[in-house]
Amino acid sequence: MIDAYEDPGTPDRRGGWHYLWWLVRCQPGRSALGALFASVWMVLLAATPYLMAKAIDEGLEPGDLGMLTLWSAALFLVGAFNAWLSIMRHRTMTRVRMDANFRTVKVVVGHAVRLGAALSRRAGAGEVVTIGVGDVQTIASALTVVGPGVGAIIAYLVVAGLLVSVSPLIAAVVLLGMPVIVGLVGPFLTRLQGAETEYRDRQGILTARIADLAGGLRVLNGLGGKGLFADAFQRDSQRLREQGYRVGAVTSWVQALGVGLPTLFLAVVTWLAARLAAQGDISIGELVSVYGYVAVLVGPVAFWVECGYMLSRGVVAARRVVRFLTLEPMEDRGTRDAPAEASVLHDPESGVRILPGRLTALAGARPAETAAVLDRVARYTPSKASWGGIPLDEIQLPQIRARILMADHESDVFAGTLYEVLGVPAKAFRGAGNCATSPNEPAPATQPHEAPPPAHITTALHTAAAEDIVQSLPDGLDSPIDANARNLSGGQRQRIRLARALAAGPEVLLAIEPTSALDAHTEARVATRLKEARQGRTTVVTTTSPLVLAHADTVIHLVDGKVSATGTHQGLLDHDPAYKALVARDTDAEEPVR
Repeated sequence: MIDAYEDPGTPDRRGGWHYLWWLVRCQPGRSALGALFASVWMVLLAATPYLMAKAIDEGLEPGDLGMLTLWSAALFLVGAFNAWLSIMRHRTMTRVRMDANFRTVKVVVGHAVRLGAALSRRAGAGEVVTIGVGDVQTIASALTVVGPGVGAIIAYLVVAGLLVSVSPLIAAVVLLGMPVIVGLVGPFLTRLQGAETEYRDRQGILTARIADLAGGLRVLNGLGGKGLFADAFQRDSQRLREQGYRVGAVTSWVQALGVGLPTLFLAVVTWLAARLAAQGDISIGELVSVYGYVAVLVGPVAFWVECGYMLSRGVVAARRVVRFLTLEPMEDRGTRDAPAEASVLHDPESGVRILPGRLTALAGARPAETAAVLDRVARYTPSKASWGGIPLDEIQLPQIRARILMADHESDVFAGTLYEVLGVPAKAFRGAGNCATSPNEPAPATQPHEAPPPAHITTALHTAAAEDIVQSLPDGLDSPIDANARNLSGGQRQRIRLARALAAGPEVLLAIEPTSALDAHTEARVATRLKEARQGRTTVVTTTSPLVLAHADTVIHLVDGKVSATGTHQGLLDHDPAYKALVARDTDAEEPVR
């Protein structure tokens, strides 16, 4: 199987069938071995009725005990060998499926990492979750066709050849009948692909909605919109269930025909062979062998129907993976250098001009519109935004990322110690002073949390009013933090995210709603300290909180994504009624929970 650190290779992204074939080509030896084991196993299943017919015609019917013993022993040996082959076939095919599973996971995760910040803008969370939870398993199961699928074809041809020696009429019926059975199931497989595709798409949308609800349930509850979204979710769930019934209906027909038609065909061929035996055209042993051959063929045909079912579902899943793999991060064609000095950021689409060295606040009725402005000036979406008169698209992206930091209040937090969450690698901090420089040297006597934290970490925590978080944790900055800081409250998570952004010390900090989950007292402290800590550097926040707006050097009021007014907070309150209506808070409203 693929090693955890092995390069998974370059997937074939031309379509679902090409991707499945690429998974087979990535393990040619194992795939060929699985096909060989399955083919020999199925052929030897057909050998059982042949040996049984010989035992009857040459041993039992003439009363020759020696021949009966000989053929019985051969039957036992073939059965034992076939049992071993069955074990090896299953083990090999399990490895084939697991390799496809792990390889697909590595390809998808690797591509998600390459997309980086563009991931959330190019694919929904539900799409990625559905691929990881369901599609990967479905693709791996589809590779069953490599073993039993190939074996079924070989066994079918071998049995047809054996039947020719018994009765050309029966062989012709078998050769013509089996393709007819597969042909009858084919239209259902085509229909299954369409129903499965629609079901997967609806499932991805609903999964994304679940993630959105889970992340914003408290906000929805506070705004009184929980019932509205719950009703919408229930309607989508009902539609998904109805589509699931459609998929289940087609699947039931496929599985029923896969079992029922071969069994019916077995009865027809057995009846034909019995008539030939009654007429003396074939012997009793040959009659038994015909029954055994056709009974053996039920397995390959059922395998083919099952493989067709799995391939139909596998292609649908592979198309989703390919669609994800064709997503590309924002193309970097920039060749120019960024401005040498702090310069103006300008977004022509909204009319926003961000002056260097100032604390600027963007206030708008729709948070998505203010966030879109920051997306453009941070070059996370294509735009005509410029920096110091130079179009952002023409500036080398690494220079933009090194100097402009986008801080989303819902950005991901990886699991680790609080030190690591704040951007300080454990080795980097503990290596100062008395920490061992080699992995073979003994650990330092001083515990990490006993050493003073770096100055920029202390400043960042103070600015974000997060010192109490550190004090409340059992091991302070060395305390473990869960993924997305689930072991912290909403307000604590927001302050830790802000502290992380401040600790990076960017030249330009763009913060989306950095205090939305804080109570008024904490929010006032953060606003005051943020202006002091970022003095002389460019800082932009999106907010409608008067506590934050009051400390901004410049407030830009956006209406429908365009600049409506610019000034100080107090000046806009005095002269812009729309701005006053936007930022005025109801004193009776419930405050956010810390």
